Amino acid sequence: MRTPSSSAEPATYGLSREARNLHWLLTNLVEEVPGLLSVAVVSSDGLLLLSSDPGRNAERSAEKPKGPKGSSADLATIVSGLGSLTIGAAKLMDGGGVKQTVVAMEEGSLFVTAISDGSLLGVHATPDCDMSVVAYHMALFVGRAGHVLTPELRSELRQSMESAR
Repeated sequence: MRTPSSSAEPATYGLSREARNLHWLLTNLVEEVPGLLSVAVVSSDGLLLLSSDPGRNAERSAEKPKGPKGSSADLATIVSGLGSLTIGAAKLMDGGGVKQTVVAMEEGSLFVTAISDGSLLGVHATPDCDMSVVAYHMALFVGRAGHVLTPELRSELRQSMESAR
């Protein structure tokens, strides 16, 4: 089993231990859950913090896209918009906080879960994914990541995503 310190990839070089741990958690989420196509962690202001495919943010591949238009930046935009929409709807309906949003489509599923301070975890999955398994693993990620996603760490992650472009 890999540990956070042994999985230091070029994308995590020079990052704090907490940032490397979040990258490791995201990598584990993608590797452990069948059917995930793309994963993004988005800040409360809609900026991409973590991605399952950070190398594809700036350039699009000519091959068939694996996420929305093949880009985590696109997934981040969708997750941020959907998160805002559901929070607004919950306020209008006096429904309390939004725990999770699921959009089931013919060709896939989209899951959005709140992490902390308005940050969101978004997952684009295949149509045949086990939705309960995806939701469970997203909850595990949120439980492990939520308490360490401080303003300082969000700033560090934003900077690392910008430099990866």
